[in-house]
Amino acid sequence: MLDNSHSYIEDLFALLCSGLFVSFGVYLFQVEELMVGGAAGLALLGTYATDLSWGTLFFLINLPFYALAWTQIGKRFTINTFISVTSISILSEYVPNLVTVDHIHPVFAAMMGGVLIGMGILIMFRHASSLGGLGILAFYLQNRFGIKAGTFQLAIDSLILLCSAIYISWPLVTISVLAAFFLNMVLSLNHRPDRYSLQAKADTEAKTA
Repeated sequence: MLDNSHSYIEDLFALLCSGLFVSFGVYLFQVEELMVGGAAGLALLGTYATDLSWGTLFFLINLPFYALAWTQIGKRFTINTFISVTSISILSEYVPNLVTVDHIHPVFAAMMGGVLIGMGILIMFRHASSLGGLGILAFYLQNRFGIKAGTFQLAIDSLILLCSAIYISWPLVTISVLAAFFLNMVLSLNHRPDRYSLQAKADTEAKTA
């Protein structure tokens, strides 16, 4: 995730693309009142409890975590994450003015939204960035106290989904679980540097054989 082989221009363009993926995925979730985990999910919960927009809340929620990222992960990662979060916060404010979805089935919105956000996060991982927030905290807790990042993230995401039942119906909470499944499948199947490096080695060996 902390690969520095890309140029700054490549990073900027990739993070803009990831911002488009994530902001449109979040828009689909908002249209059907679905939920997602992490800082994005906390921001969605906040839209029900306050008058603030999702983009504003997402930006504010991430602010406390930048210092942790700067000291525990690295400067480039922190800067790229700030760029990602800021671009998503801004883009999410304008997507509803650029796209109007008159009808979409909640299950399809969950699958498509999960895939879009998953692809956006995948691009971020390839360019030393993230959605920030709880992911940074999970990384710190794993390194500092040995708490598995995946376990921590799953617990927090489950809590967010449970809390969302206060504002949305249980069927929509259940469909949101489907969204989380698609999002995480995109990451687990594609964020595998070991797999692709081995495949590249095998291809090279086959060519030289």
